[in-house]
Amino acid sequence: MQRLATIPAIVDQHAEDAAFLWSRRRREIDGPLLNEIDIGRIDQRLDADLEGLFASGEAAWAAANARFSDYPQAPELFVMACLALHWEEETKLAKVFEAAAALGETGINAISGAIARTPREKLRSFVARWIDSKEAMLKCIALAALWHHRADAGPRLGELAANGHAEVRVRALRLAGALRRRDLLPQAIERLAAGQPKERLAASLAACLLDAGRTALPVLDELLAHTDILPGEVFDIRLLASAGTSAKTWLQEGLNQLSLRRPALAATGVLGDRSIVPWLIERMREPQSAYGAGLAWRDLFDVDFNDTDLFTVDPALLGKPFADIEETPLPFADRAKAWWDEGRGPGKHKVFHSMRKQRLAAIRASFENPDLPLANWRRTQRFPAWM
Repeated sequence: MQRLATIPAIVDQHAEDAAFLWSRRRREIDGPLLNEIDIGRIDQRLDADLEGLFASGEAAWAAANARFSDYPQAPELFVMACLALHWEEETKLAKVFEAAAALGETGINAISGAIARTPREKLRSFVARWIDSKEAMLKCIALAALWHHRADAGPRLGELAANGHAEVRVRALRLAGALRRRDLLPQAIERLAAGQPKERLAASLAACLLDAGRTALPVLDELLAHTDILPGEVFDIRLLASAGTSAKTWLQEGLNQLSLRRPALAATGVLGDRSIVPWLIERMREPQSAYGAGLAWRDLFDVDFNDTDLFTVDPALLGKPFADIEETPLPFADRAKAWWDEGRGPGKHKVFHSMRKQRLAAIRASFENPDLPLANWRRTQRFPAWM
């Protein structure tokens, strides 16, 4: 690695900005607020910071290490991983893996994020060795590379799906479903009865993608009782995997249960039935329901509500009953009603598909077409920030 003439303050700023931008990207990548162009603009800025670091040689590695020493968190590890992978340096990768092991799952996620930005040709020499490693973490990292680049490990994927570590099986099952590996359906069915909820969720999604959704539906219902599973993810898969009438009936059952009412409300837009709009507006008037109603509203319309005045990040503007709500943005019920009543608003806006809606569309398309691999909904479009 060359030692180049650099300006330390600029190198440090690149490292800090890259960590911040990746953190923001990760927070928004599957969310309802940004679309592929918005994320693409973040990517452009992130790539510029990474390019600056790549060009800075050892100074960049020293800056990234110093930041991680001060802030031993996933965004800082992401920057280190990007550098080590770009330079394809074993010793630096070893240090990244050591740091990731201390962070646990978030450390693996940081390396996964770096892998997603690394060209295949720079990964090829590593992935086979990671798969063959006895360390579960390295197998997880190998599966992250296969997932991001939608590559099939052939017979090895079956071995990984039967691995002795649950975290490896989870990632292998997810990949098997995405690639439509029907030969691995028996393993997915077997893991529906696994002890860990996260593994059962991965097996359920894989089963749905491998045309065995009916088998997975009861398992998804059971998973709603587990506190370490995000109910919103279960609701999304369960609704997309169900037929129209049965999906509505099941969703109503969730709305009728106090413990499931909030996530069920947030999922009511998944089915695309705009007849619920008046009911949804009334839910916006209820402090305990407003946030979920806003999420459902965004799912119903292909509109960038960031360009309207229908939502606010200041709950106090909605009145005293809403002032202590921490989840934002929240909808203005009266403004939403006026927007809907004035020519049923959507036709007045450019079509906007949030990253969340693209994720739902990709899953729905694969559920409906048995031969269609799960698309990479996280692809972005990159335009200059001023366009």
